[in-house]
Amino acid sequence: MNVLVVNWQDRENPHAGGAEIHLFEIFGRLAAAGHRVRLVCGGWPGAAPRALVDGIEVKRTGGRNSFALLGRGAVRRAIRAERPDVLVEDVNKLPLFLAAGTDLPFCAIIPHLFGETAFEEAPWPIAATVWLAERPLPRLYRRAAFHAISESTRDDLVARGVAADRVRVIHPGVDIERFTPDAEGRRSPAPTFLYVGRLKRYKGIGLAIEALALARRQRPDLRLSIAGTGDHRAELEGLAIELGQEQAVTFHGFISEADKLSRLRGAWANLFPSPKEGWGITVIEAAACATPSLASDSPGLRDSVRHGLTGFLVPHGNIEALAARMLELAASPSLVGRLGAQARSFAEGLTWDRTAAETERHLQDIIAGRSHHADDDQRPPLRDHR
Repeated sequence: MNVLVVNWQDRENPHAGGAEIHLFEIFGRLAAAGHRVRLVCGGWPGAAPRALVDGIEVKRTGGRNSFALLGRGAVRRAIRAERPDVLVEDVNKLPLFLAAGTDLPFCAIIPHLFGETAFEEAPWPIAATVWLAERPLPRLYRRAAFHAISESTRDDLVARGVAADRVRVIHPGVDIERFTPDAEGRRSPAPTFLYVGRLKRYKGIGLAIEALALARRQRPDLRLSIAGTGDHRAELEGLAIELGQEQAVTFHGFISEADKLSRLRGAWANLFPSPKEGWGITVIEAAACATPSLASDSPGLRDSVRHGLTGFLVPHGNIEALAARMLELAASPSLVGRLGAQARSFAEGLTWDRTAAETERHLQDIIAGRSHHADDDQRPPLRDHR
């Protein structure tokens, strides 16, 4: 196949995140399998206009704030220079509405749609822009096939008016060779919970701090580690101080991959109290390390956390319920171990090789005109550890 992919950023961009990891894990494998893969994306100050990254030919145009205006022209030029078999738009920020301007076979990758959650993070003019940009997606992408990363994203698309048979769920993968349990099953001596990710208001990290404060009334030895950077850090630090938890909550800032792996292995549970996600990649990274997750029962997270098997889901915003689950795990290392073993089993069925192979089949179906698909629940089964 000759594949032209469009994304706002590539993996080498300083602002790259989970969407870029997802894209390059998949399309880097397709390039290694012999498919021709090109990427049109934005750049950053000092970036080379062209690069070869993981076997993908990258053409950078504009920057973080200008790609929305310059991206469509760059895509048209790339098509004129070499007509691809399929055009793939990774819609992880503002959509470029490329499907409306081409007759090429078309795939839209949808990690998740922000909807009203945009107003929880961004100033209202920006949030309104994002919300409004998503509204015409079913109409302007009516000839597209959709690659959704979770059942929740699929359901969101269908609720907005996209035909269910045009959406295929393909779960992200995880590197199960790198993310592995501690060889001796060791965890931190004190019950320690971990958040890894961006420090943004909409991630709900403040709920974890409030739940910790409540749980520590019964178990003063509980700890919370927060790893990552973001513009919400000062507010979170202030909340920890206000609640008298500054000694129990540690902000690590940016951490290396080696440190991240060590902390995922040592935590008693990974915390993810967000109101909406596409999937929750750190849930699966933690699972691969045999660490269960405590997460909000919210879109995306209810797909990556299997309640009672790989962790627990709690009603989003219910601090008492989250604190109760923290206390339950702290009181039972055997429960942590059982959930962790089942989480590892779940993660073993979610390899990037599997994700890339399913994407390859999907793109071939789109090119052949077989994109309509009766999608089933594709979650890998858990093997019994009893």
